[in-house]
Amino acid sequence: MTTHVVGEVMTRDVVRARRTTPFKEVVRLLDHHRISGLPVVDADDKVLGVLSGSDLVRCQAYREGTAPPPAVTAGDVMSSPAITVHPEQTVPDAARLMERRGVERLPVVDEADRLIGIATRRDLLRVFLRTDDDIRRQVTDEIVITALNLPSDAVRVSVRDGVVTLGGQVEARSRVPELVHAVWRLDGVVGVVNSLVFRSDDCEPPTPSHWAASP
Repeated sequence: MTTHVVGEVMTRDVVRARRTTPFKEVVRLLDHHRISGLPVVDADDKVLGVLSGSDLVRCQAYREGTAPPPAVTAGDVMSSPAITVHPEQTVPDAARLMERRGVERLPVVDEADRLIGIATRRDLLRVFLRTDDDIRRQVTDEIVITALNLPSDAVRVSVRDGVVTLGGQVEARSRVPELVHAVWRLDGVVGVVNSLVFRSDDCEPPTPSHWAASP
């Protein structure tokens, strides 16, 4: 079953800073490239941390107080350690990590932890730009026919704005949640409407046996 991975949606041309990059140069990089954050790397392109516009603003807020003195380099401002992902991780897994850790971007690293790309929320949302026809074909070809071994006309599949509606009749009740869950896992699906019916209920508990007591 096709599931997009981070390496397919990440941005490969990454704007980056070194630990010693001056504060004002970081600001210029963000402004010039119209980005809200960037990774900080060492001489071997290994990710040391991530720096966002919010980090820069927070740093400047300390100028009037008695908190630590304002930072002067990217290394002083960055959030570390960085939360990173590998290119073979799935887009849903990366999205869950991003949400769980409350970050806006994930540096993508190779097996040696060297920076090879960056995945932002916008990058991960690209999977939802799939057309309804593309999703409908995948549901029919990869799930109904291939995974569940059902005839192509056993399930009626319609898709509108990423919402998949399933209709028709399947043989057993247990096939219904199996089909619905498989569709939910597809990239680009934002909802599933289940209108399926079944011929037999194979989920009912077995009738208990009643044994006569020995005389």
